[in-house]
Amino acid sequence: MNILVCLKQTPDTETKIKVKEGEKKIDEEGVNFVVNPYDEYAIEEALKIKEKYSGEVTIICLGPKRAEQSIRTGLAMGVDKAIHLTDPAFEGGDSLAVAKALAKAIKDLEYDLILCGKQAVDDDCAQVGTALAELLGLPQVNVVTKLELSDDQKRATAHREVEGATEVVETTLPAVISCQKGLNEPRYPSLPGIMKAKKKELKPIDLATLGLEASEVGEAGSKTKIIEMFLPPERKAGRVIEGEVPEASKELVKLLHEEAKVV
Repeated sequence: MNILVCLKQTPDTETKIKVKEGEKKIDEEGVNFVVNPYDEYAIEEALKIKEKYSGEVTIICLGPKRAEQSIRTGLAMGVDKAIHLTDPAFEGGDSLAVAKALAKAIKDLEYDLILCGKQAVDDDCAQVGTALAELLGLPQVNVVTKLELSDDQKRATAHREVEGATEVVETTLPAVISCQKGLNEPRYPSLPGIMKAKKKELKPIDLATLGLEASEVGEAGSKTKIIEMFLPPERKAGRVIEGEVPEASKELVKLLHEEAKVV
C-alpha cells in the first residue's frame, strides 16, 4: 500500500507562548516546535499498515523551512520519503488554503490511503482533513480510534467514538482518515532510524512548482482572517478554605453566592 501522511509542525504544548507585539502571530523566539501530536498517531498507523501489507509511506507537509526538522522526525520513525511544500506565499493560510495546496500536490501521486491527525494543537480547527477529502473527491472518516483494512486492501473499517458509544464506519479506499488519541502508541525514532533519515528523500516544492497562483494560497487565499491575536487574561489565584468540613462547606457556599455569584 502507498500511504500519504499529512504532517504539520506545531509549538510544543509545554512551550510558553507569547504574541508578537503589534502583529497577529506568535513570537517564535525560544519556542520549541514539534510534530503535531495527533499527526504522530497518523504516522504510527501508516507504519503499522506498511509492516503488515508492505508498501511505502510518504509524509507531505506544508510549512516554513523549520518544519524540515519535524519531517526528519517522521522519517526517523520509519517513513520512506517526504514532500515539503515551502514558500513564503504559503504562510498565514487558513484550513482551506492549506488543503488546496496539499490537494494540488497530492492529485497526481499514487496512493491508497491518506492519514492525518484529527486536528492541529495550535489552531484546533480540525478542518484540513475534511477539506482535503472534499477537494480530492474522496470519502472520509474522522476522529478514528481503530482502523482495519480488508484482505484485498480495497476497503477499511473505522471505529470512532461518539457520545456514549462507538460508531463503526466502512469505506472504500482510497479515503482520508483523521486519527485520534487511542488509535495506537507512536514509536520513538531509533538511533539507526535517525541516521537513515538524513539520507532519505525530502523533496521541497515551492509555489511555482506546485502550479497555483499566490492568490489561492496563504493569507491571500484564505476565507477566514485573523483580526487580532492576544493571550487570555491570567487567572486569579485560588483561595483555600480551611477548617472542619461542615464549617468549610458553609463558607464555600457563602463565597460562591456572594462573591462568585454562581449559586
